[in-house]
Amino acid sequence: MTAAVRHGAALLERLSPALAGIRGKLIPDAPMETITWFRVGGPAELLFQPADEDDLAQFLKALPADVPVTVVGIGSNLLVREAGVKGVVIRLSARGFGAVEAAGENRLRAGAAAPDKRVAAAALEAGIGGFHFYHGIPGSIGGALRMNAGANGVETRERVVAVRALDRQGDLHVLSNADMAYAYRKSGAPKELIFVGAELEGYPAGRDEIRAAMDAVQTHRETVQPIREKTGGSTFKNPDGHSAWKLIDEAGCRGLMIGGAQMSPMHCNFMINTGSATGYDLELLGETVRARVLEHSGIRLEWEIRRIGDFRPGREVQEFLGQLL
Repeated sequence: MTAAVRHGAALLERLSPALAGIRGKLIPDAPMETITWFRVGGPAELLFQPADEDDLAQFLKALPADVPVTVVGIGSNLLVREAGVKGVVIRLSARGFGAVEAAGENRLRAGAAAPDKRVAAAALEAGIGGFHFYHGIPGSIGGALRMNAGANGVETRERVVAVRALDRQGDLHVLSNADMAYAYRKSGAPKELIFVGAELEGYPAGRDEIRAAMDAVQTHRETVQPIREKTGGSTFKNPDGHSAWKLIDEAGCRGLMIGGAQMSPMHCNFMINTGSATGYDLELLGETVRARVLEHSGIRLEWEIRRIGDFRPGREVQEFLGQLL
């Protein structure tokens, strides 16, 4: 039994007096494998699902500074290590943070837990162009804001007007597009900020035009990506001037397997759980691919999949870390 499992109930008991009045769900030893699309991972010591923004702010204000906080979304590009995640894992729910509504001409206001596809659908209904690319991204707006998610030649930074976020003390911040300091597949916003929503802007477009763009996105995904597998989407970012999948293919890693983890034969920048993979298998496979690509091309691939939590003793993925980091 891992440390996270042993300590979850104890952490909840310790925090309970300070958290009186909190309306959201507090779940000790929560199984993260039920959240991640890879369907692997150890438990969260304590999972908190706030009822709404005010509830989250109150929770953060009451939470002792020595308790670690990790924020996750819907788990689509998340790999949780086998020993689980210490402290509190915060997961925003669609009920409290999933609304999408009109916010003026060609603008939408979306909660951080709103699925990207829901934002694309809302834009279609409102006749707002520029959001079709979200139809093909299996994540939520919070993750899209943090990693500048993009597809089909469009990135989140092109749509962001302002972002609402809470800091570790529960205080509200409103960040402009410039404040987010966007770059390829990342933002420069402080890591401690928890995004709770954003105002986004597109442009006028006909519904037929928008629908056609969304259909093209869906067709592309179904044709070239293993979307029906247990996967986290693109495993590695594209290095400058290169496609990650080409580098992986050229290094002989298409279809490569470790345990139940495999680099998809269909799209070799997608890592999949064939059914029996552990978090260790998946991360070790990813690091093996990075090592082989580095040896073959001299290029260091950077993870796009977010990896959190602790390794189990004796199951650390360290064979390749020294040469790559």
